[in-house]
Amino acid sequence: MIKQLIILTTFLLISCGNNAQETVTRPEIANADPLEAPSKNGFERAYFASGCFWCVEAIYESLEGVNESISGYAGGHTKNPTYKESNTGKTGHAEAVEVFYDPEVISFKTLIEVYFGSQDPTQVNGQGPDNGSQYRSIIFYQNEKQKEIIEKVKSEVAKNYEKPIAAEILPFLKFWKAENYHQDYEKRNPNNSYVQKVSIPRLNRFKEKFPELLKKEAH
Repeated sequence: MIKQLIILTTFLLISCGNNAQETVTRPEIANADPLEAPSKNGFERAYFASGCFWCVEAIYESLEGVNESISGYAGGHTKNPTYKESNTGKTGHAEAVEVFYDPEVISFKTLIEVYFGSQDPTQVNGQGPDNGSQYRSIIFYQNEKQKEIIEKVKSEVAKNYEKPIAAEILPFLKFWKAENYHQDYEKRNPNNSYVQKVSIPRLNRFKEKFPELLKKEAH
């Protein structure tokens, strides 16, 4: 599903509907033992999928304590997925981000709270106008402690909604970096129609909700 086409039809008031596919996570992935991602230059890594990775990357990079956020693919069963392949929904991968953060400045729990607070956590297989299993919500854990934190925050968030929380909780196995043109897409393409009508408004809604977590330049 091409984002530009989605946004065109959406803003022409043609409803794209929720054409979400059934979640495609395979049992051998859901039941696998998680892997621990090594730290890099003192920064820990965390992995999230929450709709369009252009949007999610920008949200996490606005946080104090986050050094970098990288767009990519995770949660699937194929090797070296491409954007074109993942958009078919057949690879099992979701658009995801790899977040490098300083645990002395921002905790893993706070990253989870940001995750739920920066989206509609009840939307199944998508966010906003983006629909399909490749846009589904997933939080990846690297150990049992992280899993416990995720489940506790998810349980607290669920109290605020009548619909069930859609996010999957999966073991982290592998992150595949997306093509270079996807990296920092929102920053480098501020006039793109999707960025203007979906990404930037989503980022601004997040900033209004969590002003105390933002970098000074992100205000």
